Amino acid sequence: MTGDHHVPALLLFGAFVAVTLGITTWVSRHRRGSAEEFYAGGRLFSPMENGFALAGDYMSAASFLGISGLIVLVGYDGMLYAVGFLVAWLVVLFLVAELVRNCGRFTLADVVAARMRERPVRIAAGTSSVTVSVLYLVAQMVGAGSLVALLLGGTGEAARTWTVIGVGALMVIYVSLGGMRATTWIQIVKAVLLLGGTVALTVLVLLRFHGDINRLLLTAAERSGHGEAFLAPGLAHGGDWTARFDFISLGLALVLGTAGLPHILSRFYTVPTARAARRSVVWAIGLIGGFYLMTIVLGFGAAAVVGPDAVRASSASGNTAVPLLALDLGGGAGSTGGTVLFAVVAAVAFATILAVVAGVTLASSASVAHDLYASLRRRRGEPRSEVAVARLAAVGIGVVAIALGLLARDLNVAFLVGLAFAVAASANLPVLLYSLFWRGFTTRGAVWAVYGGLIPAVVLVLLSPVVSGSPEALFPGVDFQLFPLQNPGLVSIPLGFLAGWLGTVTSAEVPDAARHAETEVRSLTGAGAA
Repeated sequence: MTGDHHVPALLLFGAFVAVTLGITTWVSRHRRGSAEEFYAGGRLFSPMENGFALAGDYMSAASFLGISGLIVLVGYDGMLYAVGFLVAWLVVLFLVAELVRNCGRFTLADVVAARMRERPVRIAAGTSSVTVSVLYLVAQMVGAGSLVALLLGGTGEAARTWTVIGVGALMVIYVSLGGMRATTWIQIVKAVLLLGGTVALTVLVLLRFHGDINRLLLTAAERSGHGEAFLAPGLAHGGDWTARFDFISLGLALVLGTAGLPHILSRFYTVPTARAARRSVVWAIGLIGGFYLMTIVLGFGAAAVVGPDAVRASSASGNTAVPLLALDLGGGAGSTGGTVLFAVVAAVAFATILAVVAGVTLASSASVAHDLYASLRRRRGEPRSEVAVARLAAVGIGVVAIALGLLARDLNVAFLVGLAFAVAASANLPVLLYSLFWRGFTTRGAVWAVYGGLIPAVVLVLLSPVVSGSPEALFPGVDFQLFPLQNPGLVSIPLGFLAGWLGTVTSAEVPDAARHAETEVRSLTGAGAA
């Protein structure tokens, strides 16, 4: 890409930033300053609006850039991410959405603390939520860096660094000034743009092959260099037992992780009722399902049209497959059509990254203020004091995410999100399900469930091939790899559930039957819900 070609993309991205900053500024002038306004947007959003916002929160850089890139590189096995991300919403719909909306106010810890001793539970759940959020943010930062490297012809490491810093600064501004209401409208705008861009690219791919899906797949297999193996399971996750267990581990993390993501759970508090929360999820499933079907077409389309070699030359992890596909479909690097289509796709991808990091940052800063800060003070803080702490927390979380994003810049964004899902499924899901469905669950069980999943998940990632011991690792020059799997979910998720059970059965605490009954009635009927 020459300078003339990347200017339109930067202009379109600048326009999106201007519009979203305008939304944030307008909301900040009309805010009431209450905790409910900052954390939940006043609970004023309709199911359709919240459904679009959920879709916008969920369809991240991992979805738009990472999945398509993985399909280009490993074919059929790359589709696992699309299938896992979508199937996960059935767990959210049937087990989580309504009950969480009825039991909590702003965060995951609210649900657990409804029937436990608040301080230890809030500290544990808040720590876990912040950890998951930071891992998720890193993936978005990596996606931003990959796009800028492509825009500048792969020559701008300094520009990539400054872009990651810029994305971090913007997400802090969105959260600090606008809170949940501004973040929600940014998500809705982004979801519409992303779906529109994906539909346009999918139509162009199908037109290129005259609607013949079979020809598209055969061409992709031929250009992949793997032949028919490209269209069959096993290219990435076949072979020895390590690869097969990695496949199972990743699948568990993707399917179970969504129900433990803090920024997804917090969205159920932005609607007035549990019924509205359920309808929001139905809207989200429809939008997300259509999007992932199109993402699969784009992945195989990029393999067939651009080719894996060209994608690897641009980004070894495949993160630039969709922008390169857009450039080719528009007529190539020297054409007006290619320039315009590339600019649109790059701008939409930037919008995707900005919107997602805003939602994740808001959820994590809410956990810091509403759970950690209030717990450490040993009493609930004033709402305005909590909101001020949340704004300061957004700055700190932004700095950490920027630093880690620069460190992990060469990893695939879908793979990075898979790690975040594994930690969420290990630490957050066990304590959430036990709290909602186990009458005898105790405070010790809740704390052990969180730390019993969180600590093994993080430690296993640090000891895995992701961090050391392989050429693709974060630190390829050293080797302290002790755990063979890239994703820890297969081990850490059962450990989270086991630790919660063990902590409960060894606890001398007698569960408060009255508080459990009250929580059960509220979760199922909504009586007394905030």
